Amino acid sequence: MSKPTHIHILGICGTFMGGIAAIAKQSGFRVTGCDTNVYPPMSTQLEAQGIELITGFGTEQLELNPDIYVIGNVVTRGNALMEEILNRNLPYVSGPQWLSETLLRDKWVLGVAGTHGKTTTASMLAWVLEHAGLNPGFLIGGVPQNFDISARITASPFFVIEADEYDTAFFDKRSKFVHYHPRTAILNNLEYDHADIFADLAAIETQFHHLVRTIPGNGLVVSNGREASLQRVIQRGCWTPVEQFGCNTGWDIDDTNLVTLNGIAQGTLNWDLLGEHNRMNALAVLAAARHAGVPATLGLEALGLFKNVKRRMEIKGVVNGITVYDDFAHHPTAIDTTVAGLRHKIGAARILAVLEPRSNTMKLGIMKDALPGSLKEADQVFCYSGNLGWDAKSALAVMGDKAVVIDDLDALIDAIAKSAVSGDHVLVMSNGGFGGIHDKLLKRLA
Repeated sequence: MSKPTHIHILGICGTFMGGIAAIAKQSGFRVTGCDTNVYPPMSTQLEAQGIELITGFGTEQLELNPDIYVIGNVVTRGNALMEEILNRNLPYVSGPQWLSETLLRDKWVLGVAGTHGKTTTASMLAWVLEHAGLNPGFLIGGVPQNFDISARITASPFFVIEADEYDTAFFDKRSKFVHYHPRTAILNNLEYDHADIFADLAAIETQFHHLVRTIPGNGLVVSNGREASLQRVIQRGCWTPVEQFGCNTGWDIDDTNLVTLNGIAQGTLNWDLLGEHNRMNALAVLAAARHAGVPATLGLEALGLFKNVKRRMEIKGVVNGITVYDDFAHHPTAIDTTVAGLRHKIGAARILAVLEPRSNTMKLGIMKDALPGSLKEADQVFCYSGNLGWDAKSALAVMGDKAVVIDDLDALIDAIAKSAVSGDHVLVMSNGGFGGIHDKLLKRLA
């Protein structure tokens, strides 16, 4: 029996590259990797799968002599190991390209693209296919609670992937999703984001059109009918059938959660998820799953059994009648829909919104003027301003006493604890770990 090919992954502890590592290992490759952030939960998840992890990017790792180096987009020029790989002309490839060419070549790829909701929608789609007995593989930027793992490869032809518009690697500035060649593509929504790499919305629309150009004629584009940006993308040229959702000329849903396709009833969505954004996600999933052979009635049945992704309005604990939630929201639109969804659920009870503006776009302050509007449904706002390059106090000044801005985490936790009373809902929003604020706050409240 021949020895499995050895890959060494630079930047292995990100969710995406960690997912590649997992499915490469499942496929019989020897997988080693390195990162600066080798700590739980990703480190324990990888080590449990027999993947060797090295802390840092030291050049001694060249002695591993892998067949190819797989490069994550956290790696930049000046990285010691990468510089030596370049100097010695050793073989290297980006994560998305390696995944596509090595493991997805013979798969029916279902890609989920969009500014918001990729992780949740991809998780829903994987679960619907699973419930239908199709045993899909998947690579998702979060942990779907129906599976309790973020990535797997199976013998099934179907593979669901979160199709990200962020750039591929320091040497490949195209969006990751152009590598995946999906047969079924969900275009969920499209707004301005990733201000660190895109000049404006038009630049992102161009990348989305690059994706549309790769979808075959026997494929399907599932597109949000309410988004002018996506209409513009498709009008640039599309060689694939398009099904719209969120409008009466395609998939739609009414106030009673009755789902229709071109005005014909398909069944009712009975589930516990909050918000209009999730109802739209569900429509996109039903359309994509139907393309893979799953009838809408079976798709609706599966969605009724869907458990949300971790870090999507996840209840971290209830202490003295105060409920603490964790949510990934970090773009003003996502913040708005998250807070509005909670408001719809809890009625008149108080919402204490706790925000860490941590994404690259938010750190640059590009969207700071949209923050007060996105937090309008909250009764009180606590903003952590550590490491920000702009003045959060002045950005939120229009909210008056409703907004508190603090640059020290312990002081922030103290302020929240002093304000919170029984019956309150504390909604913590960040796309990072936020210094372990959830557990610290729960202890402080106790």
